[in-house]
Amino acid sequence: MPTVRIREETREALRELAQQTHQPTTDLLARAVDQFRRSLILAETNVAYGALRADAAAWAEIEAERNEWDATLADGLDE
Repeated sequence: MPTVRIREETREALRELAQQTHQPTTDLLARAVDQFRRSLILAETNVAYGALRADAAAWAEIEAERNEWDATLADGLDE
């Protein structure tokens, strides 16, 4: 396994979490990195949606497409 240097306070936090959860520190570290990666993806997505929403013409296209898809929800179903 490769070695990664971490701060002492981070190492201590990992030890405490490992004791509390009865999970190996390697698993906890992997989960933490995955959660951080996911939070970055969500933040980038929010920025992209904000930019899209700021463009009135582009947002109107998205809304029009959503409205077209909404019409298909009840295709062939009796009310």
